[in-house]
Amino acid sequence: MSQEIFAVLMIAALLWPLVLVLRQPLMTALTARGEVRFPLDSLWATAPLPALLLALLEADGSLSLSAWLLGGVWVLDEPRRVLLAFTALLWLLSGWYARGYLAGERDRANAGNGAAASRLARFALLWPLTLSGNLLLLVAEDIASFYLGFAVMTFAAYGLVIHSGTRDALIGGRAYLIMAVLGEGLILGGLLWSVGALGTLTLSGLREGLGNLEHGVWIGVLLWLGFGVKAGVAGLHIWLPLAHPVAPTPASAVLSGAMIKAGLVGWMATLPLGESAASAFADLGRAMLVVGLVGAIGAALLGVCQRHPKAVLAYSSVSQLGMLAALVGTGLLAPALWPALAPAVVLFAAHHGLTKGVLFLGVGIGEHPPRLPAWMLALLLTLPALSLAGVLGSGLATKWAFKAALYEGDHSALVTWLSLAAVGTTLLMARTLWCQWQGEGQARRDGLVPLAAPMPLAWLLLVVSALTLPLWLPALGLAPAWPPREELFGLWWPVLLGVALALLVGWLTRGRPLRMAGRRLPAGDLWWPLSRGLSRLWVATGPWLVRLAAAKTAWVAWWVALEEAGISALDALGERETWLRRHAAVLMMVVAVGLALALLFSTA
Repeated sequence: MSQEIFAVLMIAALLWPLVLVLRQPLMTALTARGEVRFPLDSLWATAPLPALLLALLEADGSLSLSAWLLGGVWVLDEPRRVLLAFTALLWLLSGWYARGYLAGERDRANAGNGAAASRLARFALLWPLTLSGNLLLLVAEDIASFYLGFAVMTFAAYGLVIHSGTRDALIGGRAYLIMAVLGEGLILGGLLWSVGALGTLTLSGLREGLGNLEHGVWIGVLLWLGFGVKAGVAGLHIWLPLAHPVAPTPASAVLSGAMIKAGLVGWMATLPLGESAASAFADLGRAMLVVGLVGAIGAALLGVCQRHPKAVLAYSSVSQLGMLAALVGTGLLAPALWPALAPAVVLFAAHHGLTKGVLFLGVGIGEHPPRLPAWMLALLLTLPALSLAGVLGSGLATKWAFKAALYEGDHSALVTWLSLAAVGTTLLMARTLWCQWQGEGQARRDGLVPLAAPMPLAWLLLVVSALTLPLWLPALGLAPAWPPREELFGLWWPVLLGVALALLVGWLTRGRPLRMAGRRLPAGDLWWPLSRGLSRLWVATGPWLVRLAAAKTAWVAWWVALEEAGISALDALGERETWLRRHAAVLMMVVAVGLALALLFSTA
């Protein structure tokens, strides 16, 4: 492919979503004039199509734009192409799914419901805007473009989280926004510090030079924690189980499947993974490894206590990203191992992105089942869950990819811990399916949706794409290896143990203790004691803050009065100066006469 065609495709991939953003105000104006149109039309759903085409054409290259910010550099190589492909595919099918999912709001808008029309217009505006930020950060090589894409994606997604406007949605949005601002501050601090110290404007320059900086480890800590907010690092994860259940289902799919991978992309783009000079980062790698495993196992224990399937899936995302964080930490701890781990991490990201998107969209399918036999729908809901647990498809290939790399690097203890986390993944998948099947019967009685409708069609296409991921990934340059037969039991035993535990707990308890635990461990876990503690602190310190505000007001008033007095004095001096200038000759004569008289009397 020629450089000219590559440049056109790259610009089209990044600009087309923004064109659709600009199209939305025009549609709103037409609606205000009486011509009611559904903003989520077929053209709107094509926002990620140029990006998907760019990824599938196997076009490696770079595009430099000197007039863009501090000098834009956009690159497409093998890892970026894989990330771009699954991200664009997930956004494409989730957007098509949204057209059916929000059809009820369209009907209410057409019936004259202004709130529904406003929500639809906002969703139609923010969806492609969020997508544009997600795509930009994936291909950006210059730091300014990368941060711009990350920030646009982060803050535009807030409007998707609070779409419904309910109390729970506003709480989830508040948690999301607070943690987003915290993460952005840490990222910006780390990037500015590294740019100032290294004098580089590219991510590759930052990554290669960070290991040689005197305070490079502290910059790495800022970047780990900042991107860790998006990736759901244990302790910084509290926004995920609050935001995902309240967001519209298609927004939950891209939040968990694509957007939280931005944290992983940030780690891979900025931390000195595989660099020989990064031995000083071993302690940071060890911390990432430990915290990642805590999140992988702890999130599973919290997730099985949830009652809403999307909350269970949110904790599953925290658990899966904890595994990825542990692998990245291992790459910092053992730089020589990173070249073997990097393809496994990219494969893991693609597998989790598509499969988790299928599972989130499947929640909406369970609420609005298509015209399929019950057994077939149950099978289609179960297969992605089995894949995420590592039984088949891309899940099995992913598990073998990173286990083979870890065995080669003599990290068998980490394999054991990740296997225990896989037991938790199996329990989470069993809990998700149980929560879905409890409501599926009533939803089936309410009516079935035609298979050709946007929701079932998009979901079925995503199911096929996720399950066949190992077959079409080689076309993008990443060919996953299948495990030998003698290794299958070592890969399957966590799933078998997880299924056995799920059946045993379900038979012994009939779900009652889980319901009690769900009431005691609500989604968001740490958010609630933190918010209560801060509320009590605010009440306790309120009177002191009022006094402080009063003192500040008095202090400001005193300075204002002093300033006004100073200005009056200066004005008076100015008036006197004017009078002196006007009578300068007379005054000089008076002074001269006075001096003469003084001399006269002194001689006398």
